Amino acid sequence: MKCPSKETVNALRKQYPIGCTVQLISMDDPHAPPVGTLGKVIAVDDVGTIHVAWQTGSSLGIAFALDHCRRVD
Repeated sequence: MKCPSKETVNALRKQYPIGCTVQLISMDDPHAPPVGTLGKVIAVDDVGTIHVAWQTGSSLGIAFALDHCRRVD
């Protein structure tokens, strides 16, 4: 997988600021929280991973272009 550009990462950081709530749509990980789980964004790193503190206690990140979430306002 190709890393996103700086512009893409900056756009992700604007779309998913620290503290916003997201809902899991899909995650390619056997330890993923259930689809529909809510969580708070704790960071977006330089490779575009959205790190989330999920309501389940998990802190798995949303991998850029592989996993999907949506912002819930």
